[in-house]
Amino acid sequence: MVAPIGLGTVKLGRNAGVKYPRAFSLPSDAEVLDLLEGALARGVTLFDTAPAYGTSERRLAPFVRRHRERVVLATKAGERFCDGTSVHDFSPEGIERSLVASLDALGTDRVDLLLLHSDGRDLAILDAPGVVDRLFALRSRGLVRAVGISAKTAEGIDRAAELGLDCAMATYSRADPSRGAALARAHALGVGVLAIKALDSGHVATADDPARRASAARDAIAFAAGAPFVDAVVLGTLSLAHLDEAIAALVS
Repeated sequence: MVAPIGLGTVKLGRNAGVKYPRAFSLPSDAEVLDLLEGALARGVTLFDTAPAYGTSERRLAPFVRRHRERVVLATKAGERFCDGTSVHDFSPEGIERSLVASLDALGTDRVDLLLLHSDGRDLAILDAPGVVDRLFALRSRGLVRAVGISAKTAEGIDRAAELGLDCAMATYSRADPSRGAALARAHALGVGVLAIKALDSGHVATADDPARRASAARDAIAFAAGAPFVDAVVLGTLSLAHLDEAIAALVS
């Protein structure tokens, strides 16, 4: 069970090769802790990270150790960000190595959700020999509680549901609702749905006027969170004020 707004943490550890409209500096350790503690105090329970998010996992570790039983911790496998470029390995062995490295970085003995970090080849990744079996094996061994895919395509979402994965993460927004029907089908089969890029990677809320920016952000978040098949919207932000606006959008 997670709160309807989750916190994505790419901005804690990576500011190169990202698609946000404005450049940003990585936060200090104190700023990271303030953000995470502030999110938890506001009722956020899902914290989403990945090896592809640079140093994000290691920067989450002190917070995770302090609050492990209170948070739902998600990470990914299949992509790492090394020396300014993404490196992919979706082999069963690579997925397990990635998880082991993530557990070490996060300072924990299990994660609550492990997602395949698709590079767009959803079907090829899911249908490769041994991949889904390895996910289920990791779940059986207690290293993860649930498994799924951060999918790029409707076909990948459908296949994840067919294969019995626990969760599908995908872009769903007013700007790009194209995966909505597939997410609804998956949800009807019992798959948890996490919506990402509700703000179109920050491009929705770029107005100079704060009131217009806040209004656009509220409308975009309300659209994604209001879909009956969306269990949570994962937002990447370094601002507790923006997080407050997102939470307010759920009750406005």
